[in-house]
Amino acid sequence: MIGWRSRPSTTEKDEPKGFDDFELRLGDLMRGERATLGKSLLDVQRELRIKASHIAAIENADISAFETPGFVAGYVRSYARYLGMDPEWAFARFSVESGYVVSHGLAALSSAPQVVKGRLRNDGAEPLGNPRATFVPLQESIWSRVEPGALGSMTVLLVLIGAIGYAGWSVLQEVQRVQLAPIDEPPTVVAAIDPLSNAGAADESLVATRRDIPVGEAIALEDGSADPDAMDRLYRPQALDVPVLTARDGPIASIDPRQTGVLADQGVASSIEAAMAEALDQEVQVIAAAQQGVEVLAVRPAWVQVETADGTVVFEKIMDAGERYSVPALETAP
Repeated sequence: MIGWRSRPSTTEKDEPKGFDDFELRLGDLMRGERATLGKSLLDVQRELRIKASHIAAIENADISAFETPGFVAGYVRSYARYLGMDPEWAFARFSVESGYVVSHGLAALSSAPQVVKGRLRNDGAEPLGNPRATFVPLQESIWSRVEPGALGSMTVLLVLIGAIGYAGWSVLQEVQRVQLAPIDEPPTVVAAIDPLSNAGAADESLVATRRDIPVGEAIALEDGSADPDAMDRLYRPQALDVPVLTARDGPIASIDPRQTGVLADQGVASSIEAAMAEALDQEVQVIAAAQQGVEVLAVRPAWVQVETADGTVVFEKIMDAGERYSVPALETAP
């Protein structure tokens, strides 16, 4: 048997507890009064000029947060007076809970605080000692501002920029590429030789350059019957760099184009005489030719009727001043 059915040595009575059953400390009263006023630790610090860490130490009955014990009494009384509590009663209660003893100026231990065993400090009870306090803004980390969507967009943008750059580089390399196509004939060295500089050895050079011709033709070339094209190149006159001009003495007005030039042999007297004869035969017309037919002109508004010889009415109208009517041509006069 393990002893599960054995009775416990002590019995605990579970009874309902009231408000007075819990230990009511000075810090609880001060925090309640501060909450009633709607003030935070920072608000009390701005109004009393007391650090928020000291205010939290007073509420927690912790005198180790004070650098100098001489200011503890003044801080406790000022804070109690700010909350509307009795300063002396609050200081006495604080001294009992924290074990604070007022030091005298001549005491040997006046410079060092005397800490009496009290309740253990709770690190989470001090608002400013907790880096995650509710009234302290939390510092955001670097990675908290980075969104996965932004990383994806940045990756797509970098890939797009790289693709565009690679495409541009490929097009540039393709444009600058030079391709060499092979040719059927190998390149030969061409030497420009003056044909007249070695005219004495012309026959030998012709024979030497025509290695692929038959022996009979080569002998013919040695005898003097050279290739006509080769002889034409040898005896072709050299072109002059500057044309030869004949100097002329006298003014330009003295030059007669009928005697010199390309039109000197063509006669112009016959053409001049023919033109003058044609001009003299024609009479000069100074008046306009008369218009054929009859035209009726009204100088003032009038009724006009035109009839033919057989009595047919051709035109009948009241004509205004300046109006004209041309009578049509008929076989008989109207």
